Amino acid sequence: MAEPIPPLTLPPARDPRQEQQWLQVALHQWLNEEFLPETVNADIAERAAQVFMRQRMEGENDVDSLVMAVLTEMQGFDFSKSFYSEFAVANAVSDLLLDSLGIERCCGMN
Repeated sequence: MAEPIPPLTLPPARDPRQEQQWLQVALHQWLNEEFLPETVNADIAERAAQVFMRQRMEGENDVDSLVMAVLTEMQGFDFSKSFYSEFAVANAVSDLLLDSLGIERCCGMN
């Protein structure tokens, strides 16, 4: 029988604002590289990073919970001027967090 996948957690936040800045820059870059650079990408990255920081400041370390918070809160964002949706943004945040933990997305843990 297959073993369940253990939860992925980030280390406790030492500087949530620095993490926010990192995520905002990394996500903005990802958004611009994935399709076309759009003005709205900066707003998307800023909003997702704000949600992430708030969750980290509240003590959330679980990657799944952080991604779900971004997904849920981005549902209120107006994506009408973007190629993206809240799902694409949440998936990108997940990928960036996994990369930061050194976890290969396609094949599991290193």
